[in-house]
Amino acid sequence: MFLSLRAEVEDALEGALSTLDFPTDDLGIEEPPDDVESVLASSVAFRLAGEAGAPPPQVAGQVADEIDADDLTYVSAVQTQGPYLNFLPSDAYFAETLETATGDTYGNLPDREESVVVEHTSANPTGPVHVGRARNPIIGDAVCNLLEYAGYDVDRHYYVNDAGRQMAVFAWAYETFDEDDLEDEPERDRIEYDLVRYYRKGNAYLENASDAEVEAAEAEIESIMQGLEAGDDEAYERVSEVVDQVLGGMTECLARLPAEFDEFVKETRFMRNGATDDLVARLKELDESVYEEDAWQLELEDHGIDKNLVFLRADGTSLYATRDLAHHEWKFDEYDRAVTVLGEDHKLQAKQVRTTLELLGNETDQLRQVLYSYVNLPEGKMSTRRGTGVDLDDLLDEAIDRARGEVEDRLDDRIRDDDLDDEDIERIAHQVGIGAVRYDIVSKQPTKAITFEWDRALDFEAQSAPYVQYVHARCCGILEEAGIDPETGMADVETAVDADLLETEAERDLLETIARFPAVVDEAADDLEPHQIATYTREFADRFNGFYRECPVLADDVDPEIREARLALVAASKHAVANALSILGVAAPRSM
Repeated sequence: MFLSLRAEVEDALEGALSTLDFPTDDLGIEEPPDDVESVLASSVAFRLAGEAGAPPPQVAGQVADEIDADDLTYVSAVQTQGPYLNFLPSDAYFAETLETATGDTYGNLPDREESVVVEHTSANPTGPVHVGRARNPIIGDAVCNLLEYAGYDVDRHYYVNDAGRQMAVFAWAYETFDEDDLEDEPERDRIEYDLVRYYRKGNAYLENASDAEVEAAEAEIESIMQGLEAGDDEAYERVSEVVDQVLGGMTECLARLPAEFDEFVKETRFMRNGATDDLVARLKELDESVYEEDAWQLELEDHGIDKNLVFLRADGTSLYATRDLAHHEWKFDEYDRAVTVLGEDHKLQAKQVRTTLELLGNETDQLRQVLYSYVNLPEGKMSTRRGTGVDLDDLLDEAIDRARGEVEDRLDDRIRDDDLDDEDIERIAHQVGIGAVRYDIVSKQPTKAITFEWDRALDFEAQSAPYVQYVHARCCGILEEAGIDPETGMADVETAVDADLLETEAERDLLETIARFPAVVDEAADDLEPHQIATYTREFADRFNGFYRECPVLADDVDPEIREARLALVAASKHAVANALSILGVAAPRSM
Protein backbone atom coordinates (compact mmCIF):
# COMPACT_ATOMS: atom_id res chain seq x y z
CA MET A 1 0.00 0.00 0.00
CA PHE A 2 2.97 2.32 0.46
CA LEU A 3 3.42 2.57 -3.31
CA SER A 4 -0.27 3.43 -3.70
CA LEU A 5 -0.08 6.03 -0.95
CA ARG A 6 3.03 7.57 -2.50
CA ALA A 7 1.33 7.78 -5.90
CA GLU A 8 -1.69 9.43 -4.25
CA VAL A 9 0.55 11.95 -2.46
CA GLU A 10 2.38 12.74 -5.71
CA ASP A 11 -0.90 13.39 -7.52
CA ALA A 12 -2.24 15.54 -4.68
CA LEU A 13 0.93 17.64 -4.49
CA GLU A 14 1.09 18.12 -8.25
CA GLY A 15 -2.52 19.24 -8.29
CA ALA A 16 -2.03 21.70 -5.43
CA LEU A 17 1.15 23.17 -6.91
CA SER A 18 -0.47 23.55 -10.33
CA THR A 19 -3.42 25.39 -8.76
CA LEU A 20 -0.97 27.77 -7.07
CA ASP A 21 1.01 28.20 -10.33
CA PHE A 22 4.10 26.62 -8.77
CA PRO A 23 6.42 24.29 -10.72
CA THR A 24 5.85 20.57 -10.17
CA ASP A 25 9.21 19.16 -11.26
CA ASP A 26 10.48 18.48 -7.70
CA LEU A 27 7.90 17.45 -5.09
CA GLY A 28 10.42 16.95 -2.27
CA ILE A 29 8.77 13.72 -1.09
CA GLU A 30 10.66 11.87 1.62
CA GLU A 31 10.14 9.52 4.52
CA PRO A 32 9.96 11.43 7.82
CA PRO A 33 11.92 10.59 10.99
CA ASP A 34 10.56 7.87 13.29
CA ASP A 35 9.19 10.39 15.79
CA VAL A 36 6.85 11.88 13.16
CA GLU A 37 3.56 10.03 12.84
CA SER A 38 3.13 10.62 9.12
CA VAL A 39 4.06 8.01 6.53
CA LEU A 40 5.37 10.52 3.97
CA ALA A 41 6.43 14.16 4.13
CA SER A 42 7.28 16.85 1.60
CA SER A 43 9.94 19.55 1.84
CA VAL A 44 8.71 21.26 -1.33
CA ALA A 45 8.09 24.53 0.58
CA PHE A 46 11.84 25.05 0.96
CA ARG A 47 12.30 25.07 -2.82
CA LEU A 48 9.29 27.31 -3.45
CA ALA A 49 9.94 29.95 -0.78
CA GLY A 50 11.97 32.24 -3.06
CA GLU A 51 9.50 32.01 -5.91
CA ALA A 52 6.53 32.54 -3.59
CA GLY A 53 8.19 35.45 -1.78
CA ALA A 54 7.16 33.94 1.56
CA PRO A 55 8.87 31.91 4.31
CA PRO A 56 8.73 28.09 3.90
CA PRO A 57 6.22 27.50 6.75
CA GLN A 58 3.78 29.91 5.10
CA VAL A 59 4.23 28.25 1.72
CA ALA A 60 3.67 24.82 3.31
CA GLY A 61 0.38 26.12 4.72
CA GLN A 62 -0.71 27.40 1.33
CA VAL A 63 -0.03 24.04 -0.30
CA ALA A 64 -1.74 22.10 2.49
CA ASP A 65 -4.86 24.27 2.14
CA GLU A 66 -5.16 23.21 -1.50
CA ILE A 67 -5.28 19.47 -0.63
CA ASP A 68 -8.59 18.01 0.55
CA ALA A 69 -7.81 14.78 2.45
CA ASP A 70 -11.47 13.75 2.11
CA ASP A 71 -10.77 13.16 -1.59
CA LEU A 72 -7.91 10.77 -0.81
CA THR A 73 -8.11 7.06 -0.02
CA TYR A 74 -4.89 6.30 1.81
CA VAL A 75 -4.24 9.72 3.41
CA SER A 76 -6.37 10.75 6.38
CA ALA A 77 -4.95 14.24 6.89
CA VAL A 78 -2.31 16.66 5.65
CA GLN A 79 -0.60 18.56 8.46
CA THR A 80 2.14 21.13 8.42
CA GLN A 81 5.10 21.03 10.76
CA GLY A 82 7.14 24.15 10.16
CA PRO A 83 8.15 24.02 6.49
CA TYR A 84 7.11 20.37 6.07
CA LEU A 85 3.86 18.84 4.88
CA ASN A 86 3.10 15.56 6.64
CA PHE A 87 0.73 12.98 5.16
CA LEU A 88 -0.97 10.79 7.75
CA PRO A 89 -2.21 7.28 6.83
CA SER A 90 -5.90 6.46 6.75
CA ASP A 91 -7.74 3.45 8.16
CA ALA A 92 -8.06 2.17 4.58
CA TYR A 93 -4.27 2.22 4.28
CA PHE A 94 -3.88 -0.09 7.26
CA ALA A 95 -6.84 -2.29 6.32
CA GLU A 96 -5.65 -2.90 2.75
CA THR A 97 -2.09 -3.47 3.95
CA LEU A 98 -3.28 -6.17 6.34
CA GLU A 99 -5.45 -7.81 3.69
CA THR A 100 -2.76 -7.74 0.97
CA ALA A 101 0.15 -8.79 3.16
CA THR A 102 -1.54 -11.98 4.34
CA GLY A 103 -1.06 -13.33 0.79
CA ASP A 104 2.01 -15.47 0.21
CA THR A 105 3.14 -13.42 -2.83
CA TYR A 106 3.29 -10.18 -0.86
CA GLY A 107 6.10 -7.94 -2.09
CA ASN A 108 5.96 -9.20 -5.69
CA LEU A 109 5.45 -6.27 -8.05
CA PRO A 110 3.40 -6.41 -11.28
CA ASP A 111 4.98 -7.88 -14.41
CA ARG A 112 7.02 -5.18 -16.18
CA GLU A 113 7.19 -7.22 -19.41
CA GLU A 114 10.92 -6.51 -19.57
CA SER A 115 13.67 -9.12 -19.83
CA VAL A 116 16.95 -8.90 -17.92
CA VAL A 117 20.02 -11.10 -18.14
CA VAL A 118 22.16 -11.15 -15.01
CA GLU A 119 25.68 -12.47 -15.45
CA HIS A 120 27.43 -13.37 -12.22
CA THR A 121 30.07 -15.60 -10.63
CA SER A 122 31.86 -16.65 -13.86
CA ALA A 123 34.89 -17.89 -11.90
CA ASN A 124 37.45 -19.53 -14.16
CA PRO A 125 36.78 -23.30 -14.30
CA THR A 126 40.23 -24.32 -13.07
CA GLY A 127 39.25 -25.71 -9.66
CA PRO A 128 37.14 -25.21 -6.52
CA VAL A 129 35.40 -21.89 -5.82
CA HIS A 130 37.56 -19.83 -3.46
CA VAL A 131 35.96 -18.03 -0.53
CA GLY A 132 37.40 -14.70 -1.68
CA ARG A 133 35.07 -14.90 -4.68
CA ALA A 134 32.04 -15.91 -2.63
CA ARG A 135 30.61 -12.41 -2.73
CA ASN A 136 29.92 -12.68 -6.47
CA PRO A 137 27.44 -15.61 -6.47
CA ILE A 138 25.82 -14.37 -3.25
CA ILE A 139 25.30 -10.81 -4.50
CA GLY A 140 24.53 -12.00 -8.03
CA ASP A 141 21.89 -14.46 -6.90
CA ALA A 142 20.29 -11.84 -4.63
CA VAL A 143 20.20 -9.34 -7.52
CA CYS A 144 18.41 -11.97 -9.63
CA ASN A 145 15.89 -12.67 -6.88
CA LEU A 146 15.33 -8.96 -6.34
CA LEU A 147 14.69 -8.25 -10.01
CA GLU A 148 12.26 -11.18 -10.22
CA TYR A 149 10.30 -9.83 -7.24
CA ALA A 150 10.31 -6.43 -8.92
CA GLY A 151 8.49 -7.87 -11.94
CA TYR A 152 11.32 -8.49 -14.41
CA ASP A 153 11.76 -11.65 -16.48
CA VAL A 154 15.24 -12.71 -15.34
CA ASP A 155 17.75 -15.11 -16.87
CA ARG A 156 20.74 -16.11 -14.74
CA HIS A 157 23.92 -16.61 -16.73
CA TYR A 158 27.38 -17.90 -15.93
CA TYR A 159 29.88 -16.71 -18.54
CA VAL A 160 32.44 -19.48 -18.93
CA ASN A 161 36.05 -18.66 -19.72
CA ASP A 162 36.85 -21.72 -21.82
CA ALA A 163 39.09 -20.06 -24.41
CA GLY A 164 42.07 -18.53 -22.63
CA ARG A 165 45.58 -19.79 -22.01
CA GLN A 166 44.57 -21.18 -18.61
CA MET A 167 42.14 -23.55 -20.29
CA ALA A 168 44.67 -24.62 -22.89
CA VAL A 169 47.20 -25.35 -20.12
CA PHE A 170 44.54 -27.29 -18.22
CA ALA A 171 43.58 -29.41 -21.25
CA TRP A 172 47.24 -30.11 -22.09
CA ALA A 173 48.06 -31.07 -18.46
CA TYR A 174 45.01 -33.35 -18.20
CA GLU A 175 46.08 -35.21 -21.33
CA THR A 176 49.79 -35.28 -20.44
CA PHE A 177 49.92 -36.47 -16.84
CA ASP A 178 48.60 -39.60 -15.14
CA GLU A 179 47.22 -40.03 -11.65
CA ASP A 180 50.60 -41.42 -10.60
CA ASP A 181 52.30 -38.17 -11.63
CA LEU A 182 50.25 -36.17 -9.11
CA GLU A 183 51.74 -35.48 -5.72
CA ASP A 184 48.69 -35.06 -3.54
CA GLU A 185 45.23 -36.53 -2.97
CA PRO A 186 41.99 -34.68 -3.77
CA GLU A 187 40.86 -32.59 -0.80
CA ARG A 188 37.24 -33.61 -1.40
CA ASP A 189 35.47 -36.37 -3.23
CA ARG A 190 34.25 -34.13 -6.02
CA ILE A 191 35.47 -33.79 -9.56
CA GLU A 192 36.90 -30.25 -9.48
CA TYR A 193 39.06 -31.14 -6.47
CA ASP A 194 40.38 -34.11 -8.42
CA LEU A 195 41.06 -32.29 -11.69
CA VAL A 196 42.61 -29.15 -10.20
CA ARG A 197 45.61 -31.31 -9.34
CA TYR A 198 46.34 -31.70 -13.06
CA TYR A 199 46.17 -27.93 -13.52
CA ARG A 200 48.59 -27.37 -10.65
CA LYS A 201 50.88 -30.10 -11.96
CA GLY A 202 50.90 -28.53 -15.41
CA ASN A 203 51.83 -25.09 -14.11
CA ALA A 204 54.54 -26.54 -11.89
CA TYR A 205 55.96 -28.43 -14.87
CA LEU A 206 56.08 -25.27 -17.00
CA GLU A 207 57.99 -23.50 -14.22
CA ASN A 208 60.51 -26.26 -13.45
CA ALA A 209 61.03 -28.42 -16.55
CA SER A 210 63.98 -28.06 -18.89
CA ASP A 211 63.90 -25.47 -21.65
CA ALA A 212 63.38 -28.14 -24.30
CA GLU A 213 60.50 -29.73 -22.39
CA VAL A 214 58.85 -26.37 -21.77
CA GLU A 215 59.23 -25.44 -25.44
CA ALA A 216 57.50 -28.66 -26.53
CA ALA A 217 54.71 -28.15 -24.00
CA GLU A 218 54.21 -24.52 -25.03
CA ALA A 219 53.95 -25.57 -28.65
CA GLU A 220 51.12 -27.97 -27.77
CA ILE A 221 49.38 -25.33 -25.63
CA GLU A 222 49.67 -22.82 -28.47
CA SER A 223 48.15 -25.32 -30.91
CA ILE A 224 45.14 -25.71 -28.65
CA MET A 225 44.68 -21.93 -28.45
CA GLN A 226 45.00 -21.56 -32.23
CA GLY A 227 42.55 -24.42 -32.72
CA LEU A 228 40.00 -22.70 -30.50
CA GLU A 229 40.49 -19.46 -32.39
CA ALA A 230 39.89 -21.23 -35.68
CA GLY A 231 36.74 -22.92 -34.40
CA ASP A 232 38.31 -26.36 -34.62
CA ASP A 233 36.01 -29.05 -33.20
CA GLU A 234 38.83 -31.20 -31.86
CA ALA A 235 40.41 -28.35 -29.90
CA TYR A 236 37.00 -27.39 -28.53
CA GLU A 237 36.30 -30.95 -27.39
CA ARG A 238 39.71 -31.28 -25.74
CA VAL A 239 39.13 -28.17 -23.65
CA SER A 240 35.47 -28.97 -23.00
CA GLU A 241 36.40 -32.32 -21.46
CA VAL A 242 38.02 -30.60 -18.48
CA VAL A 243 35.89 -27.45 -18.46
CA ASP A 244 32.57 -29.28 -18.32
CA GLN A 245 33.72 -31.63 -15.57
CA VAL A 246 35.09 -28.82 -13.41
CA LEU A 247 31.96 -26.74 -13.99
CA GLY A 248 29.87 -29.69 -12.83
CA GLY A 249 31.71 -29.75 -9.51
CA MET A 250 31.63 -25.97 -9.10
CA THR A 251 27.89 -26.05 -9.77
CA GLU A 252 27.44 -28.52 -6.89
CA CYS A 253 29.33 -26.17 -4.59
CA LEU A 254 27.33 -23.11 -5.67
CA ALA A 255 24.07 -25.04 -5.27
CA ARG A 256 24.85 -25.23 -1.55
CA LEU A 257 24.43 -21.43 -1.25
CA PRO A 258 22.12 -21.88 -3.22
CA ALA A 259 23.05 -20.14 -6.49
CA GLU A 260 21.76 -21.71 -9.69
CA PHE A 261 21.93 -20.72 -13.35
CA ASP A 262 19.64 -20.84 -16.35
CA GLU A 263 22.51 -21.01 -18.83
CA PHE A 264 26.28 -21.45 -18.98
CA VAL A 265 27.39 -19.26 -21.87
CA LYS A 266 30.83 -20.23 -23.18
CA GLU A 267 33.32 -17.79 -24.65
CA THR A 268 34.00 -20.20 -27.48
CA ARG A 269 30.42 -19.75 -28.71
CA PHE A 270 31.43 -16.33 -30.04
CA MET A 271 34.58 -17.69 -31.64
CA ARG A 272 32.86 -20.62 -33.30
CA ASN A 273 29.91 -18.62 -34.69
CA GLY A 274 32.09 -15.91 -36.27
CA ALA A 275 30.99 -13.10 -33.92
CA THR A 276 34.51 -12.50 -32.62
CA ASP A 277 36.01 -12.29 -36.12
CA ASP A 278 33.30 -9.85 -37.17
CA LEU A 279 33.90 -7.76 -34.08
CA VAL A 280 37.68 -7.64 -34.66
CA ALA A 281 37.11 -6.40 -38.21
CA ARG A 282 34.85 -3.62 -36.95
CA LEU A 283 37.30 -2.67 -34.18
CA LYS A 284 40.11 -2.29 -36.71
CA GLU A 285 37.98 0.25 -38.59
CA LEU A 286 37.61 2.55 -35.57
CA ASP A 287 39.63 5.78 -35.46
CA GLU A 288 40.95 4.70 -32.07
CA SER A 289 42.45 1.49 -33.49
CA VAL A 290 46.25 1.20 -33.67
CA TYR A 291 48.79 -1.58 -34.16
CA GLU A 292 51.44 -1.21 -31.46
CA GLU A 293 53.76 -3.53 -29.58
CA ASP A 294 52.79 -6.49 -31.78
CA ALA A 295 49.08 -6.19 -31.02
CA TRP A 296 45.94 -4.44 -32.21
CA GLN A 297 44.70 -1.98 -29.59
CA LEU A 298 42.21 0.79 -29.00
CA GLU A 299 43.56 4.09 -27.71
CA LEU A 300 40.91 5.27 -25.26
CA GLU A 301 42.70 8.21 -23.65
CA ASP A 302 40.39 10.71 -25.33
CA HIS A 303 37.52 8.88 -23.63
CA GLY A 304 38.98 9.21 -20.13
CA ILE A 305 40.70 5.79 -20.02
CA ASP A 306 44.48 5.79 -19.69
CA LYS A 307 45.09 2.14 -20.58
CA ASN A 308 44.64 0.85 -24.13
CA LEU A 309 42.28 -2.05 -24.81
CA VAL A 310 44.23 -4.85 -26.55
CA PHE A 311 41.84 -6.83 -28.73
CA LEU A 312 44.04 -8.97 -31.05
CA ARG A 313 47.48 -10.47 -30.55
CA ALA A 314 50.12 -10.61 -33.27
CA ASP A 315 49.51 -14.33 -33.73
CA GLY A 316 45.86 -13.64 -34.60
CA THR A 317 44.33 -14.83 -31.32
CA SER A 318 41.68 -12.73 -29.61
CA LEU A 319 41.58 -11.84 -25.92
CA TYR A 320 38.97 -12.27 -23.20
CA ALA A 321 37.89 -8.63 -23.62
CA THR A 322 37.36 -9.12 -27.37
CA ARG A 323 35.11 -12.11 -26.86
CA ASP A 324 33.33 -10.32 -24.02
CA LEU A 325 32.44 -7.48 -26.39
CA ALA A 326 30.83 -10.00 -28.76
CA HIS A 327 29.08 -11.54 -25.76
CA HIS A 328 27.65 -8.16 -24.74
CA GLU A 329 26.35 -7.41 -28.22
CA TRP A 330 24.62 -10.79 -28.15
CA LYS A 331 23.04 -9.90 -24.82
CA PHE A 332 21.81 -6.59 -26.22
CA ASP A 333 20.12 -8.48 -29.07
CA GLU A 334 18.49 -11.04 -26.79
CA TYR A 335 17.44 -8.99 -23.73
CA ASP A 336 16.00 -5.60 -22.83
CA ARG A 337 18.55 -5.08 -20.06
CA ALA A 338 21.88 -6.60 -19.04
CA VAL A 339 23.41 -6.65 -15.56
CA THR A 340 26.92 -7.88 -14.77
CA VAL A 341 28.24 -8.54 -11.27
CA LEU A 342 31.99 -7.97 -11.18
CA GLY A 343 34.84 -7.86 -8.69
CA GLU A 344 36.47 -4.49 -8.14
CA ASP A 345 39.59 -5.70 -9.99
CA HIS A 346 37.49 -5.65 -13.19
CA LYS A 347 36.54 -1.98 -12.85
CA LEU A 348 38.91 -0.78 -15.58
CA GLN A 349 37.86 -3.60 -17.90
CA ALA A 350 34.19 -2.77 -17.34
CA LYS A 351 34.83 0.84 -18.29
CA GLN A 352 36.80 -0.21 -21.39
CA VAL A 353 34.02 -2.57 -22.48
CA ARG A 354 31.28 0.04 -22.07
CA THR A 355 33.25 2.70 -23.96
CA THR A 356 34.16 0.30 -26.77
CA LEU A 357 30.57 -0.85 -27.12
CA GLU A 358 29.55 2.78 -27.55
CA LEU A 359 32.29 3.34 -30.16
CA LEU A 360 30.86 0.35 -32.03
CA GLY A 361 27.48 2.07 -32.12
CA ASN A 362 25.74 0.26 -29.31
CA GLU A 363 23.31 1.94 -26.94
CA THR A 364 24.64 1.09 -23.46
CA ASP A 365 21.91 2.58 -21.26
CA GLN A 366 20.55 -0.94 -20.80
CA LEU A 367 23.90 -2.13 -19.38
CA ARG A 368 24.41 -1.97 -15.60
CA GLN A 369 27.39 -3.22 -13.63
CA VAL A 370 27.46 -4.12 -9.94
CA LEU A 371 31.01 -3.91 -8.57
CA TYR A 372 31.98 -5.49 -5.27
CA SER A 373 35.00 -5.77 -2.99
CA TYR A 374 36.26 -9.10 -1.78
CA VAL A 375 35.57 -11.08 1.37
CA ASN A 376 38.40 -11.56 3.84
CA LEU A 377 38.64 -13.97 6.74
CA PRO A 378 40.24 -13.04 10.07
CA GLU A 379 43.80 -14.26 10.32
CA GLY A 380 43.97 -17.67 11.93
CA LYS A 381 40.22 -18.16 12.27
CA MET A 382 39.94 -20.83 9.59
CA SER A 383 42.45 -23.45 8.60
CA THR A 384 42.64 -25.37 5.34
CA ARG A 385 44.38 -28.62 4.60
CA ARG A 386 46.26 -27.08 1.70
CA GLY A 387 47.32 -24.03 3.68
CA THR A 388 47.13 -21.70 0.67
CA GLY A 389 43.58 -20.48 0.91
CA VAL A 390 40.04 -21.30 1.94
CA ASP A 391 37.53 -22.80 -0.46
CA LEU A 392 33.86 -21.87 -0.31
CA ASP A 393 33.07 -25.46 0.67
CA ASP A 394 35.30 -25.04 3.74
CA LEU A 395 33.44 -21.91 4.79
CA LEU A 396 30.01 -23.51 4.36
CA ASP A 397 31.03 -26.64 6.27
CA GLU A 398 32.28 -24.60 9.18
CA ALA A 399 29.18 -22.41 9.10
CA ILE A 400 26.96 -25.48 9.44
CA ASP A 401 29.11 -26.93 12.22
CA ARG A 402 29.06 -23.70 14.20
CA ALA A 403 25.31 -23.23 13.66
CA ARG A 404 24.67 -26.78 14.84
CA GLY A 405 26.53 -25.99 18.06
CA GLU A 406 24.49 -22.80 18.58
CA VAL A 407 21.21 -24.65 18.01
CA GLU A 408 22.13 -27.46 20.41
CA ASP A 409 23.25 -24.97 23.08
CA ARG A 410 19.86 -23.26 22.89
CA LEU A 411 17.65 -26.34 23.07
CA ASP A 412 16.97 -25.97 26.78
CA ASP A 413 15.93 -22.32 26.39
CA ARG A 414 13.32 -22.90 23.69
CA ILE A 415 9.81 -21.66 24.51
CA ARG A 416 8.02 -23.83 21.95
CA ASP A 417 7.16 -27.33 23.10
CA ASP A 418 7.77 -29.04 19.74
CA ASP A 419 10.50 -31.62 20.07
CA LEU A 420 13.43 -31.32 17.69
CA ASP A 421 15.00 -34.60 16.64
CA ASP A 422 18.45 -34.99 15.07
CA GLU A 423 17.04 -34.47 11.58
CA ASP A 424 15.39 -31.21 12.66
CA ILE A 425 18.61 -29.97 14.24
CA GLU A 426 20.56 -30.77 11.09
CA ARG A 427 18.02 -28.99 8.90
CA ILE A 428 18.08 -25.91 11.11
CA ALA A 429 21.89 -25.97 11.24
CA HIS A 430 22.02 -25.85 7.43
CA GLN A 431 19.40 -23.10 7.23
CA VAL A 432 21.01 -20.96 9.92
CA GLY A 433 24.65 -21.65 9.00
CA ILE A 434 24.43 -21.00 5.29
CA GLY A 435 21.90 -18.23 5.90
CA ALA A 436 24.40 -16.55 8.22
CA VAL A 437 27.09 -16.58 5.52
CA ARG A 438 24.79 -15.24 2.82
CA TYR A 439 23.17 -12.61 5.00
CA ASP A 440 26.43 -11.29 6.43
CA ILE A 441 27.89 -10.89 2.95
CA VAL A 442 24.85 -9.50 1.11
CA SER A 443 23.86 -7.09 3.90
CA LYS A 444 26.90 -4.85 3.28
CA GLN A 445 27.20 -2.32 0.48
CA PRO A 446 29.02 -4.22 -2.30
CA THR A 447 31.80 -1.66 -2.72
CA LYS A 448 32.88 -1.94 0.92
CA ALA A 449 35.51 -4.54 1.75
CA ILE A 450 34.34 -6.87 4.52
CA THR A 451 35.92 -9.30 6.92
CA PHE A 452 33.70 -12.25 7.73
CA GLU A 453 33.39 -12.71 11.51
CA TRP A 454 31.71 -15.83 12.92
CA ASP A 455 30.61 -14.25 16.19
CA ARG A 456 28.77 -11.49 14.36
CA ALA A 457 27.26 -13.66 11.64
CA LEU A 458 25.83 -16.27 14.05
CA ASP A 459 24.71 -13.91 16.82
CA PHE A 460 21.07 -14.78 17.57
CA GLU A 461 20.65 -11.57 19.56
CA ALA A 462 22.24 -9.05 17.19
CA GLN A 463 21.02 -7.95 13.78
CA SER A 464 22.19 -11.01 11.90
CA ALA A 465 20.54 -13.74 9.84
CA PRO A 466 19.57 -15.85 12.91
CA TYR A 467 18.04 -12.75 14.51
CA VAL A 468 15.76 -12.24 11.50
CA GLN A 469 15.17 -15.96 10.91
CA TYR A 470 14.01 -16.30 14.50
CA VAL A 471 11.27 -13.74 13.84
CA HIS A 472 9.95 -15.94 11.05
CA ALA A 473 10.09 -19.02 13.28
CA ARG A 474 8.29 -17.11 16.04
CA CYS A 475 5.52 -16.09 13.60
CA CYS A 476 5.11 -19.72 12.55
CA GLY A 477 4.98 -20.84 16.18
CA ILE A 478 2.20 -18.39 17.03
CA LEU A 479 0.14 -19.38 14.00
CA GLU A 480 0.61 -23.10 14.64
CA GLU A 481 -0.46 -22.69 18.26
CA ALA A 482 -3.62 -20.97 17.01
CA GLY A 483 -4.31 -23.88 14.66
CA ILE A 484 -3.38 -21.93 11.52
CA ASP A 485 -1.11 -23.32 8.81
CA PRO A 486 1.80 -20.83 8.51
CA GLU A 487 2.10 -21.53 4.79
CA THR A 488 -1.45 -20.44 3.99
CA GLY A 489 -1.72 -17.85 6.75
CA MET A 490 -5.23 -16.50 7.18
CA ALA A 491 -6.53 -17.93 3.91
CA ASP A 492 -8.45 -20.66 5.74
CA VAL A 493 -9.85 -18.34 8.42
CA GLU A 494 -13.41 -17.32 7.65
CA THR A 495 -13.71 -14.64 10.36
CA ALA A 496 -13.51 -11.10 8.97
CA VAL A 497 -10.57 -9.20 10.43
CA ASP A 498 -10.98 -5.58 11.53
CA ALA A 499 -7.68 -3.74 11.11
CA ASP A 500 -9.06 -0.79 13.10
CA LEU A 501 -8.59 -2.92 16.21
CA LEU A 502 -4.83 -2.71 15.70
CA GLU A 503 -4.53 0.66 17.35
CA THR A 504 -1.52 0.47 19.66
CA GLU A 505 1.70 2.19 18.61
CA ALA A 506 3.51 -1.15 18.32
CA GLU A 507 0.80 -2.60 16.05
CA ARG A 508 0.66 0.48 13.83
CA ASP A 509 4.46 0.68 13.58
CA LEU A 510 4.60 -2.96 12.50
CA LEU A 511 1.81 -2.48 9.94
CA GLU A 512 3.53 0.58 8.51
CA THR A 513 6.77 -1.40 8.19
CA ILE A 514 4.96 -4.23 6.41
CA ALA A 515 3.29 -1.69 4.08
CA ARG A 516 6.69 -0.36 3.00
CA PHE A 517 8.02 -3.73 1.82
CA PRO A 518 6.93 -3.52 -1.86
CA ALA A 519 8.37 0.01 -2.06
CA VAL A 520 11.67 -1.22 -0.64
CA VAL A 521 11.71 -3.93 -3.32
CA ASP A 522 10.99 -1.32 -5.99
CA GLU A 523 13.76 1.03 -4.89
CA ALA A 524 16.33 -1.70 -4.24
CA ALA A 525 15.68 -3.17 -7.70
CA ASP A 526 16.11 0.24 -9.36
CA ASP A 527 19.42 0.67 -7.53
CA LEU A 528 20.49 -2.99 -7.90
CA GLU A 529 21.20 -3.00 -4.17
CA PRO A 530 19.93 -6.12 -2.37
CA HIS A 531 21.55 -4.88 0.84
CA GLN A 532 18.59 -2.50 1.11
CA ILE A 533 16.41 -5.57 1.65
CA ALA A 534 18.73 -6.77 4.43
CA THR A 535 18.47 -3.36 6.09
CA TYR A 536 14.69 -3.63 5.86
CA THR A 537 14.66 -7.08 7.49
CA ARG A 538 16.60 -5.76 10.49
CA GLU A 539 14.18 -2.86 10.91
CA PHE A 540 11.29 -5.27 10.48
CA ALA A 541 12.64 -7.67 13.10
CA ASP A 542 12.99 -4.82 15.60
CA ARG A 543 9.39 -3.72 14.96
CA PHE A 544 8.03 -7.25 15.22
CA ASN A 545 9.87 -7.90 18.47
CA GLY A 546 8.42 -4.67 19.87
CA PHE A 547 4.94 -5.88 18.91
CA TYR A 548 5.61 -9.34 20.39
CA ARG A 549 6.67 -7.82 23.74
CA GLU A 550 3.78 -5.41 24.04
CA CYS A 551 0.83 -7.09 22.33
CA PRO A 552 -0.09 -10.62 23.48
CA VAL A 553 -1.79 -12.61 20.75
CA LEU A 554 -3.03 -15.85 22.30
CA ALA A 555 -3.30 -14.92 25.97
CA ASP A 556 -6.60 -15.86 27.65
CA ASP A 557 -7.53 -12.25 28.42
CA VAL A 558 -7.23 -11.02 24.82
CA ASP A 559 -10.56 -10.07 23.23
CA PRO A 560 -11.43 -12.62 20.47
CA GLU A 561 -11.74 -9.97 17.76
CA ILE A 562 -8.42 -8.39 18.74
CA ARG A 563 -6.92 -11.87 18.81
CA GLU A 564 -8.00 -12.46 15.20
CA ALA A 565 -6.66 -9.07 14.11
CA ARG A 566 -3.32 -9.75 15.77
CA LEU A 567 -3.15 -13.21 14.23
CA ALA A 568 -3.67 -11.60 10.83
CA LEU A 569 -0.84 -9.19 11.66
CA VAL A 570 1.38 -12.15 12.57
CA ALA A 571 0.47 -13.88 9.29
CA ALA A 572 1.25 -10.70 7.36
CA SER A 573 4.56 -10.44 9.22
CA LYS A 574 5.37 -14.04 8.39
CA HIS A 575 4.88 -13.48 4.65
CA ALA A 576 6.76 -10.18 4.62
CA VAL A 577 9.84 -11.50 6.40
CA ALA A 578 9.82 -14.83 4.53
CA ASN A 579 9.72 -13.07 1.16
CA ALA A 580 12.38 -10.56 2.17
CA LEU A 581 14.66 -13.41 3.25
CA SER A 582 13.84 -15.20 -0.01
CA ILE A 583 15.18 -12.24 -1.98
CA LEU A 584 18.42 -12.46 -0.01
CA GLY A 585 18.57 -16.20 -0.63
CA VAL A 586 18.32 -16.93 3.09
CA ALA A 587 16.12 -19.78 4.33
CA ALA A 588 13.15 -18.93 6.55
CA PRO A 589 13.05 -21.70 9.18
CA ARG A 590 9.66 -22.78 10.46
CA SER A 591 11.20 -23.74 13.77
CA MET A 592 14.44 -22.82 15.53
